[in-house]
Amino acid sequence: MNLKTLSVKAKLALSFTLLTGVVLIVSAVSIIALGDANQRFFGFVDGINARARMAEQMRQAVDRRAIAARNMALVTTPADFDLEKAAEAQAQADVSAHLAKLNAMIASATDTTEQARALVAEINRVEALYAPVAQAIVNLATEHREEEAVRKINEDCRPLLAALVSATDAYSNYTHQRAEALVADAHDHYSTQRDILAAICLAAVAAAVAAGVIITRGLTRALGTEPAVLKEITQRVASGDLSPVAMTHAVPAGSVLSSMDAMQKSLVALIGEVRTAADNIATGSMQIASGNADLSSRTEEQASSLQETAASMEELTSTVRQNADNAQQASTLSSNASHVAQQGNAVVTRVVETMTAISESSMKIADIIGIIEGIAFQTNILALNAAVEAARAGEQGRGFAVVASEVRSLAQRSSHAAKEIKELIGASVAKVEAGFAMAQDAGTTMSDVMTAVRRVSDIMDEIAAATGEQSRGIEQVNQAIAQMDRVTQQNAALVEQAAAASQALDHQGRHLSQTVSQFRIEHAGA
Repeated sequence: MNLKTLSVKAKLALSFTLLTGVVLIVSAVSIIALGDANQRFFGFVDGINARARMAEQMRQAVDRRAIAARNMALVTTPADFDLEKAAEAQAQADVSAHLAKLNAMIASATDTTEQARALVAEINRVEALYAPVAQAIVNLATEHREEEAVRKINEDCRPLLAALVSATDAYSNYTHQRAEALVADAHDHYSTQRDILAAICLAAVAAAVAAGVIITRGLTRALGTEPAVLKEITQRVASGDLSPVAMTHAVPAGSVLSSMDAMQKSLVALIGEVRTAADNIATGSMQIASGNADLSSRTEEQASSLQETAASMEELTSTVRQNADNAQQASTLSSNASHVAQQGNAVVTRVVETMTAISESSMKIADIIGIIEGIAFQTNILALNAAVEAARAGEQGRGFAVVASEVRSLAQRSSHAAKEIKELIGASVAKVEAGFAMAQDAGTTMSDVMTAVRRVSDIMDEIAAATGEQSRGIEQVNQAIAQMDRVTQQNAALVEQAAAASQALDHQGRHLSQTVSQFRIEHAGA
């Protein structure tokens, strides 16, 4: 990996990664060292030191047991004897307990040597011999056999007690030696880890210094100059000064300063082109604004003319629509008149039919009257014959003659009434025939009226249809004119917008020219 080809970000990241790695290594080594020291400390406290304390406690319990057994043989009062006996029993229990714990520690410990196991085994062996002797002394003293107890102490107990104390002291001395060796080893281990940490820290400092030097040189080479110089150049460019900066040293290729110099030269050329383009834009925008103003004026005139035309078409549409409504009303009235004529024709037809029926009935009545006259005539003849026969009969037929006279009188009146009725019926028949003729004339006239009304209705329907078509056509023309008016108004609005846009463009062109003129490039060729 070539450091020269790396970016500043990559170099900084690499440096901080290395420093972070060194810190992690130092931390890991420190944690491991602390863990090891902690483990050694607890191993010492819970291991050798604990076993040494247990051996020391057993040694003290052995001494107390021996002293209590001796005192039991020497005391003279029962109270003292009981005290010493209790002390001996407690000491015996302590010896057994401490020895059992020591054996358990030795059995479970992982740092116990064979020599330590042998010394503890010796303690167990001597204790196994000493315990019965001590119990025998207690028993003798309890039985008040003091002389035998003293002799037992001197002959049997002393050698075993000396051997037990010697074995206990040997184990204690051995544990003390082991403890001192562990302390020395821990000190050596601490010195080694301290030297390692110091070496790692020195290496980290050296790596940090080297990384700082490399990064500083790389940044200086990448920038091409000091950051303050770059700041001054950027401030000049930001203020519009594009004149070249005098260099006191060679500019490294590919540096920020070299790129800024190239950018400055490009900006000088670009600003020149932009200035020319801005002038052209300003001129073009002025021409566009003038043309849009003329177009806006003509569009407004066209819109005004279309509005007047639309108003005229509205009036024409209203007139045609009113004519169509009137034609429709006339068509409706003619239809109503045709319907009324049809009803009148039907009524006249029914009148003719009624008059015909009345005429026929009058004829029948005349026939009936003729029959009545015949009956009255025959009745009159019969009455005459009856009167003749009554006259022939004399007095016997006088009453019958009166009846015959009344019947004749009645027949004459009936004949006279029948004649009058006949005359009336004749007059009625004449009037009926005259009414029938008039009804037929009225029917013919109503038929002619119906025909004329139908023709008028058809003509009015055609007029109404033509007027409706004309109204719809004018409405379509009116809609087209309204659409043209809307389009013209929209065009006028667009023209106004275009005029506003052209004015804004003109303003922006002038503003662009003013903005570009702020850049100072008069020394670009130096």
